[in-house]
Amino acid sequence: AWANRPASDPDPRALGLTSRHLAYIIYTSGSTGQPKGVMVEHQSLINLTAWHLQTFCPPPDICCAMTAGVAFDASTWELWSALYNRSTLLLPPKASAAESPHLLQWWRDQSLDTAFLTTPLATIALETQLVNPTLKCLLIGGDRLLRVPAPLPPALKLINNYGPTEATVVATSGQLFSDIASPHIGRPIANTRVYLLDRHGAPVPFGTVGELYIGGAGVARGYLNQPELTAERFLADPFCGEPGAR
Repeated sequence: AWANRPASDPDPRALGLTSRHLAYIIYTSGSTGQPKGVMVEHQSLINLTAWHLQTFCPPPDICCAMTAGVAFDASTWELWSALYNRSTLLLPPKASAAESPHLLQWWRDQSLDTAFLTTPLATIALETQLVNPTLKCLLIGGDRLLRVPAPLPPALKLINNYGPTEATVVATSGQLFSDIASPHIGRPIANTRVYLLDRHGAPVPFGTVGELYIGGAGVARGYLNQPELTAERFLADPFCGEPGAR
């Protein structure tokens, strides 16, 4: 069936495809416990992967590992960043992936430059000295980090990442150091806006507690087949002059 097909990819524009088409749908329960299908477009996924490569791993001849399960949106970050960059993506053996200690041992034995681990796994790796010896940058996320394990390996950068599934995996990112008493979630990634607002939707004064609102290229299309919930959670952005910004 492929014999008479051209060797090159078809032109997406000729097929009517744009960056607004869906890249994937992934289910999340969030704080409600009710699964919701989050619709993520190509433009949001491209923004994530382009930011990742520019920030952490510009050369293509590096190795990456995929440790997140496919039901966790961080797996799309690991997978597409590697493919976008033409990097080598290492997949753990099935036996190793099923058990955290085995997964960490496999991960430690790979030749990695930049890698992601969920926050609980990363904490275990740092506290038990199971950090990959070739690793220069450890990206963590998916849970709150209560404290920075000390001391960190001198050559290792520890990067904390935060983002709901509805904002395409990562919305904020920042480096942590051993002397930080209360770990932060960093600053907005490329083409992302973050606001702290009060219950009236107005920005709170500096140093005041507020609710986090995220805007920009990472904001997903909405929830699959749930227009009412989409309208409730995906709001028009009054602080951005871009038409249709949410």
